[in-house]
Amino acid sequence: MQKTKRVKNPGKQRKRLFNAPAHIRHKLMSAPLSSELAASRGSKTLPVRKGDTVRIMRGDNKGFEGKVSRVALNEYRIYMEGLTREKVDGTNIFLPIHPSKVQIRNLNLDDKWRKDILARKKEIEKAEKEEKPKAVPKEAKEAPAKAGKKVKEVEEEKPAEALPVKEEALPETAIEEAPAEKALEVEEEPEKTPAAKKPRAKKPAATKSAKKIAARKEEVPEEKVAKKEEGAQAVKEKVPAKKAAKPKPAAMKTAEPTEAPAEKAAAEKKTAKPRAKRKASKEVGGGQ
Repeated sequence: MQKTKRVKNPGKQRKRLFNAPAHIRHKLMSAPLSSELAASRGSKTLPVRKGDTVRIMRGDNKGFEGKVSRVALNEYRIYMEGLTREKVDGTNIFLPIHPSKVQIRNLNLDDKWRKDILARKKEIEKAEKEEKPKAVPKEAKEAPAKAGKKVKEVEEEKPAEALPVKEEALPETAIEEAPAEKALEVEEEPEKTPAAKKPRAKKPAATKSAKKIAARKEEVPEEKVAKKEEGAQAVKEKVPAKKAAKPKPAAMKTAEPTEAPAEKAAAEKKTAKPRAKRKASKEVGGGQ
């Protein structure tokens, strides 16, 4: 079965109304039943069918009652026997009426499907009535409450009767001394219970840094100077004399800067020339 969704836009509502399929149009042609039919059939509304007896409840023809001669689903209107009007040319036509303006007074049960629908609705109504709790009248609810109030009033009016005390059973000394002892207890009680003192607000615990700052503020400037001098002497005594500087090992000595390879080659050339001259002079001397 097709489900219908609720739409607030009036344009969409009209479109759905005029384009609705037959099974939805059939439901839109429903009319309310009379109070007698609603009580006997277990339903408040039913779709109007041909052959039903209906009464017009609103409009110009209010109070008119008759049988339904035709149901027009395409127009959403019904036509009744005897409800006509005369046109200008003299012909009579049936007046169309919307089903929401009529009340069904008698049902046409020739169709077995309609009987089954009514039987099913009646069973549903019975089940709903059984599930609902029976309504208790207000008088029955108020009765036990009123009875309880009356009993309480009677109990309040009657004073509590004191039990008789057997004087013979109690000794004379006990009877005479009892009130005096009670009086003493009453007088002593307020002395024993001192007035409760209000708890004092706890001060926050001082931190180490706060304590140091407070101690520094309390110290006298002379004491500070003396403390500084004592500290300097103690440091001198502890520190030994400086040891003689040890000679650095050969590995730690800084290496002499080495001459560049180009400079070495130039120096060799300079030294090579005089040596060659010396050799030549020696050879010449030897030959002479």
